[in-house]
Amino acid sequence: MIREAEHAESKSDFIHKFAIAQKEANETVYWLELLKATDYLNEKEFDNINNDAVIILKLITSIIKTSKSQLATKKLTTNH
Repeated sequence: MIREAEHAESKSDFIHKFAIAQKEANETVYWLELLKATDYLNEKEFDNINNDAVIILKLITSIIKTSKSQLATKKLTTNH
C-alpha cells in the first residue's frame, strides 16, 4: 500500500492508502505476538522483528498525522 501511495491520485487517496498500510502493520505486530506466544519465535527473534515492525508502524502513523494536518491546512487556506 505504501508503494501505491507513491502514485496516489490526491492527498486524501494518499492518506487512505497509508491508513490501510497502518492496519496491515498493526496486524503484523499482532501475528508476531501470536508467534511468540506459541513459541514459534524465541524471545530474541521476536524482539528483533517486532522492534522493526513497531518502528514501521510509528513511521506510518506519523506520516498519516502529518498528511492530515497538511490537508486540513490546505482546506483552511483555500476556503478563505
